[in-house]
Order: sequence, then structure tokens, then C-alpha cells
Amino acid sequence: MSAKSSVAPFEPKHMKLSILTAALQELTPREKRDADPDLAIEEWLEFAREIGAPNIQLSAALHPTQADVPAEAMLDPVANTLDLREPFNKQRAARVQAAMRATGVGLSDLAYFDNMLTADETERRKKHEFMLRVFDAAVLLETDAVCGFVGRNPKLEMDENLEMFEAVFIPLLKEAKARGLTYRVEQCPMPGWNVLDRWHNNIAYAPGPWIVLHRICEKHGVGDQFRIHYDPSHAILMGQDSRSIFQYLKDEGYNFLIAGFHVKGQVIDARGVSAWGYGGQTMQRGDWIDGKPSPEPADQANAWKKQTVLCEHELPGTARHDPLAYLQNRTVDWLDHQLAARELLAIDPANTYLVVEHEYPKARIQDKEKLAPILKGSLAFTKAIDEAAAAMYALQHEVLPAQGIPVQGIGREAYRS
Repeated sequence: MSAKSSVAPFEPKHMKLSILTAALQELTPREKRDADPDLAIEEWLEFAREIGAPNIQLSAALHPTQADVPAEAMLDPVANTLDLREPFNKQRAARVQAAMRATGVGLSDLAYFDNMLTADETERRKKHEFMLRVFDAAVLLETDAVCGFVGRNPKLEMDENLEMFEAVFIPLLKEAKARGLTYRVEQCPMPGWNVLDRWHNNIAYAPGPWIVLHRICEKHGVGDQFRIHYDPSHAILMGQDSRSIFQYLKDEGYNFLIAGFHVKGQVIDARGVSAWGYGGQTMQRGDWIDGKPSPEPADQANAWKKQTVLCEHELPGTARHDPLAYLQNRTVDWLDHQLAARELLAIDPANTYLVVEHEYPKARIQDKEKLAPILKGSLAFTKAIDEAAAAMYALQHEVLPAQGIPVQGIGREAYRS
């Protein structure tokens, strides 16, 4: 081999940055957006341009007047930036696309986070019909993916939920396939979704379940429609670390499942873990009053103490740099996250989206002027950390090996104890 042929160029591949529009739910006042639904998207696109987000993940949700879960009962209220009380048509799509061209901001995907396996058949039918509207909007807006949950029927045990998944969720994936779409599942276990002592209320919460569900999908010809939109904050909540998750998927031959990322962290409170463990608060939460579930939405929100007594969401860049916490899986090591994704997953980094998701409670400010510099800083951090990971990966896996130069050290390892 000639000296010239043994030299590999330094060509780092950066991921695509995006932001979920639920970061600022009421950017456009309700009285304006209800009368002119697509104004909310236009104003969010302009806001994204201002804060340095090259793309948005467009959030859809049932309108507050149609939702079965009051905002007061939610840990992180959803946003119907994409208002689908009326079907999204070509005229609406043209207006949104014109705004995208004017701002230079693109679209990573659409997102609708709801329980697709909810026990109430009427509510479930409403959610599925809404999801089909989201699918149709995705096609008109020329994106190829929708992000959401699978969910769980809390009245059924896990194996029974697998049967329900096959009966009612597979048809949704067939609809996605007919439209050329991929459904990317976020893996949050949603412990506070009900006032029962159920903790896993989204059955697609970890690699083991993902593989089980994917095998069901393959049996019905929709394996390519089922992918994971990985969020490391949920791994931290469950005592996992990203590198080990990615290694497990590779070991099992399923490292193709992860196709996108939510960039949101979790900061574990060691005192809360000492008091309750990783299952969270199991009794006297305040969601039951006088021996039965409280009818008050604000009381029902206390069900989230199954999570919040031991941790708090992080907006990337807002938590202190803490190497010890990284080693204990008590916060996200963002640099290793981005390295592990490149080293272990079957992704093309240059065509993979990093979607910043803002759910840091103390900074969930519904004030554009105050929130803008916070989001701008987080987006800058996310971009910089990915650029650093891309540089390290290109140098260590391409440039040095081509010249026979060893990489120094051992690095972080999967399955460590």
C-alpha cells in the first residue's frame, strides 16, 4: 500500500439538530391560534430561526377541549402546535412550506405522544383517528417519520398488552406503511400516566420489549415501520446507560432499531433514591383521597411522584458537569452518548436527527423573551457536543487506523459494574 493510499481524510459527520415545539406551548396566544391554527406553526418556525434551530419536530396533540387528560394532571403538558381539529390539507401544507422556505427552518418529523393502547375503546378510537390525521399531515409536509408512544392498557398485564398491541397497534403501522412512513417510538415508561401502582405504562420502554414488539411487527410485514426514537433521560430513570443499551442491541442484532434521538437528560437525586429507590414513591402520594383515586386533576398529577421524587428532567447543558454522576448512571454523559451512537448503532450520522426536548421544570417558561436565550444555549451545547463526538470518531475510527496508529486508552465500557 502506498503512503498516499494509507491516508484517510478527516471528515467528521455531524447529526442534524432539531427542537420539539412543545418547548414553548403557547408561543402564539390561544385566542389567535384557535382562530388561525397554522399561525402557531409559522410563529414557531420564526422562533426556531431566532434561537438557532435549523429544524423543528412539529408537535401535535388533541386540542385541550378534546383531550381526555387535563393539563393539570400532566408532568410535561403537550402542545398542539399542529392543530388537527380540521384535517390538514394541501392548502395548509403549502402555507407551512412557504413559512419553512422563508425562515430557512426545516422539519425533522411530526410528534404525537399519547396512549395508543388506552383501555377506553371510545377514547382509543379517537386517538387512533387523530394519529391517522398526523400521518396524513406528515405526508403532505414531506417528512418520512412520526414520533410517538405505544402506551399500555393498565387493566391488562404485560403479556396481555402484547396481544392488544398485535390487535390494535399493528393496524396503525399498516396505515403508516401505506403512506411510506416510519413510526418512531419514544421509550418513556410513563410511570405517572395513571394513579395506579403501575410503573411501566408504555410497553416499549427498553431494548428487551423493543425486540419482542419488533418480532410481532415482522410477522405482520411492518417491521420496517417500527423504530425507536431514543431518549437517554428515560434510560437514566431506569438505571441504564446508553452505551450498554446500544451494545446490547448490537449483540442481539437489533442495533438498526434506533433511528432518531431526543436530546433530554435526567438528573438523579441520590436522596430520593435513598428514600424510595428507583420505583419512586409508592404510597401516600396524594393521588388517592379517602381511599380512592382523587377526581381532581391536580391531585392526579401526584402520581408522577413515582418518578419525580428521585429525579428531574435536564435540558441539555443546564446540569453541572459531573463525571461521578456519569459513572453512576445518574445523569447523561452527552459526549459518550454521541460517541456510542456512532460506534455501536447502525445509523448514518449525517442523516440522523438530534431533537432537543425541553422539559426541565424550573425553566419551562411560557415567555418567549425569557425562554429564547435558554433554548439558544441548549441548542448550542447540543451542536458543540455532537461536533466534538464527530471529530473524535473520525479521528479514532478513520484517520488513525488508516495509518496504523493505535488509539490511546480504553474508554468507557458497556456492562461495567
